[in-house]
Order: sequence, then C-alpha cells, then structure tokens
Amino acid sequence: MRFFGFRGGVHPPENKLQTENAPVEVLKAPKMIYVALLQHIGSPLDPLVKIGDKVLKGQKIADSQAFMSSPIHSPVSGTVKKIEQHVFPLMGRINTVIIENDEQDTWAELPKIENWETADKKDLLAMIREKGIVGIGGASFPTHIKLNPPADTKIDTLLLNGAECEPYLNSDNRLMLEHPEKIIKGIQIIKKILGVETAIVGIEENKPQAIASMQKAAEGTGIEIAPLKTKYPQGGEKQLIKAVLDRQVPSGKLPSAVGVVVQNTGTAAAIYDGIVNGIPLIEKVVTVSGKGIANPKNVKVAIGTPFSYLLDHCGVNREIVDKLVMGGPMMGMAQFSEEAPVIKGTSGLLALTKEETNPYKPKSCIGCAKCVDACPMGLEPLMFARLAAFEQWDKIGAYNLMDCIECGSCAYICPANRPLTEAIKIGKAKLRAMKKK
Repeated sequence: MRFFGFRGGVHPPENKLQTENAPVEVLKAPKMIYVALLQHIGSPLDPLVKIGDKVLKGQKIADSQAFMSSPIHSPVSGTVKKIEQHVFPLMGRINTVIIENDEQDTWAELPKIENWETADKKDLLAMIREKGIVGIGGASFPTHIKLNPPADTKIDTLLLNGAECEPYLNSDNRLMLEHPEKIIKGIQIIKKILGVETAIVGIEENKPQAIASMQKAAEGTGIEIAPLKTKYPQGGEKQLIKAVLDRQVPSGKLPSAVGVVVQNTGTAAAIYDGIVNGIPLIEKVVTVSGKGIANPKNVKVAIGTPFSYLLDHCGVNREIVDKLVMGGPMMGMAQFSEEAPVIKGTSGLLALTKEETNPYKPKSCIGCAKCVDACPMGLEPLMFARLAAFEQWDKIGAYNLMDCIECGSCAYICPANRPLTEAIKIGKAKLRAMKKK
C-alpha cells in the first residue's frame, strides 16, 4: 500500500454512519433561488441579467473580467425577480441574483467539446472556465487557473483528493460510490491538460466501498487508487501530498513546487460533466446531518437553495439545534441565518445539538504543547495565542502564522479549551492589514 503518513493530526469522532449508506437523493429546486455573485476565491461577479429577465437553466448569468474569477449560471429556468444584498454563508451579505423558478427546467443551449481526446489544452481550459467549475471540496479556487501552472513549472503527478476526512460528511464518498466513471473520465481529461502520466486517488480506509468502486472503475486506465489510514486533516493538500507521495511542500509554496497538482474527486466529475455533457456547475451534493436532523441525507440540490429548505426537507428539530454549520465541524462556518444559500463550496450542512458542540469555558494555557504535537504544519499554535493576547502582531508572523491551514486540530486537542483557531484567524487578518499599509 502506498502510504507515508504526515506528522500531527487528530482523530475526532467520525459520525459518518448516519449518512454513509444513504444514496444521493435529487431534491426538487425551491420556488425561489438565491445565487450569490461570489462562488469562488477571487473577485465578485457582475450580473449579466437584469430584473424581469427570463433565464434558462444553465444560462450564464454573471461573469467578471478579473483574472481570478469564474462565471455562474442559473440553476433553474424562471424570472429574475431581484438583484440585491442577501445573506451569504461565508460573510454578512453579498449581491445576489434572486430567481423565481418556473419549474419547467427549460435548458439553455449547452456548448460542449465532442472529442476531448483530440482537443487543444487551451480549448479545454476555456471550456472549464466557461462552465464555472471551481474546486468543490470547499476552497472553491477557479479550476482553469489551477490547471494552468506557469510554463516553467514541471508537474509530474496529479493527485486526487478523495479523503473526505471531515467528520459527518459523505458527499464525496457517495459520489465515488455512485458515479466513479465520471470521476475517472474527469481525471483522464485533467491528465491531458497537465500532460502527466501519473494520477493517484487518495481515499481514507473508512470508505472501503468507495475504494472498491473506484478501483473497479479505474481498471485498465493506469490511475492508481491509494487507500489511506484515517486521520484528520488528511484532505489538506500538503498533508495529502506528504501521505501519498512523501513530498514536503516548502513553507509559503504551492503544491506545484514539488511537481504536484491536487484536485477534489468531485471537481473531476464536474469537469467531465462540463466538457463532455456541456453542463455547468449548477448543482451540488450536500450531506445534511447532525442530531438536530431527523432524517440525515445526502442530497443533490440546486446552487442557490436556501438552507431552510434543505433543513425542512430532512426534518430539522429547531428546538434542539445549538449551532448550524456549513461544511464539517472542524473547518466549517457557523451560520447566523438559515436563509443563506447553498454555494459551490457547500459540502455539508450540520444541525448540531449542545451534546455535539460541547460548549466549553476556556482556561489558562498549561504549556503542555499538545497543540504543537497535533499541528500538521509543524507550527506552534500556543505562541500564536499568547502573542495575539498581547496584540504583538509584529512578532506573530515570525512563527510562520500564514502557513496555518486553519484545520482546527490544535483547538480540538487543547485540554484547556483555548480558542486557538480563532486567535490564528485574527492574527492572519492583522498581518494582512499590516502588509497593506
């Protein structure tokens, strides 16, 4: 077995059984859809439609001339009712196109590439951009940029992230079980774009059925499936590269520095759908779970679906929910409103009770260094917290704060319940502000 492991990490309760064997259910789109004009890392988009316009399913409705951007498309056919500020799951409010669904599912014309095997790299990348494909593991980095590294950067390996190490989540797991052929075809397209021969899919051992499914689909393709010992945060790019290839990405560098490009398995499937079928990224598989949910499920939903619609469909008991989280419990974002919509980076929606959130009262640091042992980046989280407490922002950068991937392992393992991740996020924001001055 190919496995080199990585330093640090933790083993939180997995809580995957609730949805592990639940096939993906396709959920009918709601009457009103809220498409936020920022679905990726980069610049917000400008709307291409106005109030009163009729739109078709799959029609491009917003784009930008900025380099770091990716267009968005209408997930339904209907009428644009409003373009206004609306609740956004990652921060406050943002400009949003609000569409009334006519429930006719009338598709726009969907350009595609008939024979990707003979297509030019330039055309494939242009089509990936045109279809609005971004990393759907959570980071939402525009895929056409990630697959086009500088000409002087030598890439020899494509690494696929099928680890899905966050507790509760099963969206990638179910995709690998139910549509492995799409992922494999998507990988073959990416291999052609990058011009690499080696492609490896890393999957944690707590998904034996997904491993078997992917191994069968990959037969005869040369694509390797690598089972990995379960440990959080193995889905981090740098941790996955170390675990599978035994390569260490240098501080401040990208995976391309060691000849690797990492993509999520779901992104590979989206590339296949975009290139071969012409379908833009307008839907997302979301795991809805937590003890506040009566019927935990994996559901395919239209991007722009309000969380409240999803929660009601899965039987939420609002009286016992302590915290609503988009994503996993380790790196996910707590939500202040159920009216926030599903975005391209939404992989899970957790309605957690107090029993699951375990509210705590922080105590003084006892200097045990368990956070140092758990840090997968080899950092010293306790120093971040100490310097942040005294607002010594000029010193905090010397401890390589910006290398932190905010996985939350330090806060999880801390016996004094120190809010270490919070201190780190504040420290990063302060450093960025200082650099702008």
